[in-house]
Amino acid sequence: MRGLEDYERNVVERCVDEPLLDQVRQWAEINSGSANLDGLAKMAMVYRDAFAALPGTPNLLEPDPSDVMAADGSLRETRHGQNLHLRVRPKAPVQLLFTGHMDTVFGLDHPFQSVFWRKEGVLGGPGVADMKGGIAVMLAALKAVEGSPIADRFGYEVVINSDEEIGSPGSAGLIASAAQGKLAALTYEPAALPDGTLAGARPGSGNFSIFVSGRSAHAGRNPDDGRNAILAAADLALRLARIEGPGLSVNPARIEGGGPNNVVPDRAVLRVNMRPAGPADQRRAQAELDAAVAMVAGAHEVQMHVHGGFGRPPKPMDAAAERLFALVKKCGAALGQHIDWQATGGVCDGNNIAACGVPVVDTMGVRGGGIHSEEEYLIVESLVERAQLSALTILRLVQGDYL
Repeated sequence: MRGLEDYERNVVERCVDEPLLDQVRQWAEINSGSANLDGLAKMAMVYRDAFAALPGTPNLLEPDPSDVMAADGSLRETRHGQNLHLRVRPKAPVQLLFTGHMDTVFGLDHPFQSVFWRKEGVLGGPGVADMKGGIAVMLAALKAVEGSPIADRFGYEVVINSDEEIGSPGSAGLIASAAQGKLAALTYEPAALPDGTLAGARPGSGNFSIFVSGRSAHAGRNPDDGRNAILAAADLALRLARIEGPGLSVNPARIEGGGPNNVVPDRAVLRVNMRPAGPADQRRAQAELDAAVAMVAGAHEVQMHVHGGFGRPPKPMDAAAERLFALVKKCGAALGQHIDWQATGGVCDGNNIAACGVPVVDTMGVRGGGIHSEEEYLIVESLVERAQLSALTILRLVQGDYL
């Protein structure tokens, strides 16, 4: 460790004493798939107790209501777990935001459920990297900084949501509210690469369900009287695929509908994901979608209803973000850690925070890999490394190094 003040050295060394590995192993044994409300409730209580070690009172907040389109075009309310929220020293001169998520992509019926050693120093298990390891890192860093002589100079909010893996529909409002007035934010997704590389610019992401209402008819006796919803949905999928290009990827993912071979299908739902690189690309994607829907509806004489939107705005690297990344890199160098960043195709709550005008580094979590698969792993030595990196970054933010 080079160039650290004595109190900084004391803070980063305090991270070594935190029970990071034990926490990750215990937390990853609790299934908290996005749809497992019982598991999420248990996880929320565990996190509430853990974060009670910090000043302030951790609260469990109800999610905002949201809905999804069913295969018949109807909208159904979908339930999400509670979200953890903690506010500390809201009147302090420096205000920061820390976010993470308690949900994983592994439901109760998924075969990947247990925690085990893949090899020495490498832990496998559901959520060990994404992101129960990251939450342990966040907590350890905050506890260490709370013991510093400058703790009273900064305040913060912590949000740990229950639905990040499905786009944060029930927690986006809470995150946006918590982001207001913050100097910077740190989010604890795992590093973009196993060597610790951070995710820089991210595209946005929009998920759309388009319901097509046609007209049924006998496929042999009077097919011309029908209006084929499957055909219209397929035409729309092809048109949307053709708008893909630099700055925009389009993935028509699924068509649902249809019935017996001798009936012209009168209902279909097309599911589409769009990923624009920047705000202008998002505006173009929305305009192209609207135009294609109108064109196909007219050409096939069907009605169409679009549900969904761009839940994750694009996150370009602006000047404020570059300064924050540079500070993290400088802190890494002081700790003997090489920190770099690169653009990535994934999205997360960091997109939403950046859209609020708050610079964010959203991969402050552990080093590992194989996330969203049975190959997920955590490099155990990175628990202390990344906790120390966060702790020093927080201290330097409070000292004004970022300004």
